[in-house]
Formats: sequence, C-alpha cells, structure tokens
Amino acid sequence: MKDELETIVVTGGAGFIGSNTVKRLCSMQHIVEDGLRILVVDLHTRQSINELYKHCGREVLMILNVDVSRFEMLWDRISRLVVPGATGIIHLAAVVGVTEVRGNPVQGYTSNVEGTFSVLELARRIDAARFVYASSAAVYGEPRYVPIDEDHPKDPVNLYGATKLAGEALVQGYARDYGLSTVVLRYFNVYGPGMKPGPYAGVVYKFIEALLERRQPIIYGDGKQTRDFVYVEDVAEANIKALQQHVNGVYNIGSGRETSILELYRIICNIIGYCPKPRHYPPRPSDVRRSVASIEKAERELGWRPSVTLEKGLMETINYYARRL
Repeated sequence: MKDELETIVVTGGAGFIGSNTVKRLCSMQHIVEDGLRILVVDLHTRQSINELYKHCGREVLMILNVDVSRFEMLWDRISRLVVPGATGIIHLAAVVGVTEVRGNPVQGYTSNVEGTFSVLELARRIDAARFVYASSAAVYGEPRYVPIDEDHPKDPVNLYGATKLAGEALVQGYARDYGLSTVVLRYFNVYGPGMKPGPYAGVVYKFIEALLERRQPIIYGDGKQTRDFVYVEDVAEANIKALQQHVNGVYNIGSGRETSILELYRIICNIIGYCPKPRHYPPRPSDVRRSVASIEKAERELGWRPSVTLEKGLMETINYYARRL
C-alpha cells in the first residue's frame, strides 16, 4: 500500500465487487499492523454489513450509510474522519449493468455521473493521495477489433456505457485541473460469489440459478456472442494494485479469454450435471457481438494478471450458490 495512506475509502464497498475488495484489504496483514482504516460508503443491507464486520472487525472497518450523489451529506460525514493528503479512494458505487441502467435511467445517471462527480469533489477537497475509478468495457461499444486495447475508440451503444464514459471524462478533468492522482479500470464481465440476483442479474448468475433449480435457461440470440469473464477476486486484486502503484492511466481488467455464451453454458451445466436444451429468445438491443480484453498494459504497469481460470471460478461460484439457492 502507498506509504502515506492512513484511510482507504471504498464507495459501494458492501456490494458485489466492493465487498470482495474490502475483504481482500482486510486480509492483508500490514493493513492491521500499520493501523490503516477502511471506510465503506454504501447504501447497504444489514446482512452485508454483518458479513464485512465479521470478516474485518470493527477496529479496522467503519461503514457509513450515505448516498454518494448527495455531496453535502457525503462531505459532512467523511471530512471529519479522514486525514487530508493521506486517503486513497476506490470508487465502486454505481448502478451496474446495461439492463439495470436501461430499466432505471434516472437512477443510473444520478449514481453513475452525479455520484462520480460528488466523490471526485470529495477527493479534491481532502487532497486524496489516490483515486481509483471503476469503469466498464461498455465504453467501447461494438468492437472494431479484438482483443480490445485501451486505445480502442470509445463509442458506447447503450446508456450504461455512456454513463461510465461520462464518469471517465470527469476523472480525467479532475486529474488535469487539480492534479488528482487517478486510475481508471475498465472491467469486463465480472462474476463470482456474491453476484446480485434479481431481474437485472448477469448471465452467469442466471444460468447457475436456472440449472440449480432444474429450470430451462434462456439465451438471447444464437449464443455465439462472446464475452470476457473475469473472476471477482482477481478484480478485487486489480483494485488494490491500482491503489498501490505510482502510475496514472486507463487499464482493462479482464481475463484475456474470449468465451461464447454457448461455451459458458456448456461449462456450467457440465459442472452442475444438468444440461437441458436452453430456450433462445431474440437478441437484446445494444448487445455487442464480441468482447475480449487485451490486458498487457495492466500486466506491465500495474503488475496485475488474473490467477483464476474460468473453470475454477465457475466451480467456486456454483458451490457458493448451491449452498444458498
């Protein structure tokens, strides 16, 4: 960890990626030894709070129930708890995913754009030592070539991608105008234990849930569309690497492996041992055909590379939900 940090603020720290990041931070021995504090800002549930406290302990962890888009409240609650110039921020709070933002556009804009502006302004006022922004591969839109590198044109084909690209522009503006030390991480398709259920759940969760409940899963389109699935623990490690390293810039966070939806389904159903023929529905609007990350820059400059294979990650994820569904 950067030597000058005394507090690490994780917005959205009780969510899927956030909770995994916080737990990873709490497992790092020198966090406790150096007396660093982890401050989670999230509109959380009691269950998620209890899980974090159980893992981290109250000596290290503090949790604030604050909407990041409400700047005055955010400033009032946090400014008294951090030391200027000695705070790192990992900004994960967002409405995540194409379908969820499409279904809740006002909430998506408020959280993803206004919320990002609010946290950046907080970072400026406390002279944050580091600001890590969670963006998305959705900023690229339909790929013009694969694997997609960080210089690929940005042309989002859905509102979610547009909100994340707007967030990136704000991060860049604060970096240029105020000298804020920033890193942007463009996540590809993150999966793993703790994924959010419900109508806006991702394809990995929906396949696992359907097969464990012995239901026929749904595939939109022909299933030959591809994605880059990256395990959540690897993403958590990328967040921490970005906080640690003395580099600024934009980095893809993926596995570097291109997997079709049909291949994903075959892997999951073979692990579960139940393989009904899926139902095919028409393709969804704004779904890209191919997606796979070039991760060479993250490997070279952040010292990060994924360690969990798709097969191993899916096994861990299936075991997690088999105990809960």
